[in-house]
Amino acid sequence: MKELLFQDFEEVSAKQWKQKIQADLKGADYNEKLVTKTLHGINIKPFYSSEDVEETLKVSNPAHWNICEKIYVTSEEHANKKALEKLQKGTEAIWFILPSKEIDCAELLNKLPEDISIYLEPEFLDSEYIQELDRIISDKKLKIFLQTDIIGKLARTGNWFDNLKSDHEELDKIIKNSKNFESLVSINLGLFQNAGANIPQQLAYSIAQATEYFNDLAELDLSDDFKKEFKFQFKVSTGSDYFFEISKIRALRWLFATVAKEFGFNTTCHVIAQPTKRTKTLYDFNVNLLRTTTESMSAILGGADAICNMPYDAIYHKDNEFGDRIARNQLLIMRNESYLDKVGNVAEGTYYIESLTKQLAEKALEIFKEIEKAGGFLKELKAGIIQKKLKESAAEEQEKFNNGDLILIGTNKFENPQDRMQDDIELYPFLKRNPRKTLLEPILEKRLSEESEQQRLEEEKQSQPTQ
Repeated sequence: MKELLFQDFEEVSAKQWKQKIQADLKGADYNEKLVTKTLHGINIKPFYSSEDVEETLKVSNPAHWNICEKIYVTSEEHANKKALEKLQKGTEAIWFILPSKEIDCAELLNKLPEDISIYLEPEFLDSEYIQELDRIISDKKLKIFLQTDIIGKLARTGNWFDNLKSDHEELDKIIKNSKNFESLVSINLGLFQNAGANIPQQLAYSIAQATEYFNDLAELDLSDDFKKEFKFQFKVSTGSDYFFEISKIRALRWLFATVAKEFGFNTTCHVIAQPTKRTKTLYDFNVNLLRTTTESMSAILGGADAICNMPYDAIYHKDNEFGDRIARNQLLIMRNESYLDKVGNVAEGTYYIESLTKQLAEKALEIFKEIEKAGGFLKELKAGIIQKKLKESAAEEQEKFNNGDLILIGTNKFENPQDRMQDDIELYPFLKRNPRKTLLEPILEKRLSEESEQQRLEEEKQSQPTQ
């Protein structure tokens, strides 16, 4: 006979819990003491119950996530060899960055194992090149995800590849003439995150950008079968707000499915996630290992299809085997020792996360509707409204960091005054400002600790004995 546990206990309502908490506070203000205000416009309560999730958002997450590594291609032979070595060490997907049309993808993809995922990010736009690539992969069993994002290029650099008309024509040709890719269009949510956007903004701007692509696709007279197969890809950067970042990916999937359904397209999307650059620090850099671990965990539990971890020294060191190995092993430990790949939809049914997912989606939807009402993402971008909103959000976050309310260990709390970095910097770790002519103001990515780090580096120089 099955024993029913807790049947002799009466159910306690959220109201009763709150009354008990208020009694224990002995006159202190409940909202002031226990309710936390966040940069995302959502207040965190001290407890959550089933009453907070009477209506949940249905989100479908993948049952498996891939460990991915990124390779910048300077030589097809070298990049191919490097990819094979990484795959032997536990990596399951490769993210190739293609700097020019001179890259021979037939050689690049040669002898790669079947059924692995390959992400190709061309830093150029050429429909003929992609058409030839489509022919090359037609007899391979590789899952190729092409990352074409003409609007993202405009947002990030302030310029199109060529111009509005030409870029859209090239994109249309790629879509019409490509049959063998898993996805063709990607949207870089990480650009907004690394520029200081709060989570509702990240979600709203990326969905508004997707809507621009949907409107363009609507003019191509695509078949219903094509629309059902066509899949968008999102590149997501996860930050340090652990539960919020889990909820962000879940809210993204729900928002995209809602909008895609209206256009008659495939409602599932592919999500590849990586830790944000915004929280990474130059000083006490080993703490970056802890940050990338929790940020990768958020991506895993949130339901990303692939995780591309960031080496702890990526902001100031050139690519190196040690940094790559540690980043890969972090994910291998999470999979094989923490068993984070055993269950899909891990966060489903969690009162707190379900509540956050719904609130983030609702706030993002409000921003999205305002953008659409004003004429769409491109119009808002050209008018500088998106950039203005991002600057305001980034400034608010920066102020919290400067005041010590937002803590980065080793940088604005528990600093090691003996730490020296000047002689270890191989890459310029700060925002580069190269004056150039642009059609509009670009969205700039900037780490929170940059100003304090530049000041410490200057103090290092001044403290050095003169020769």
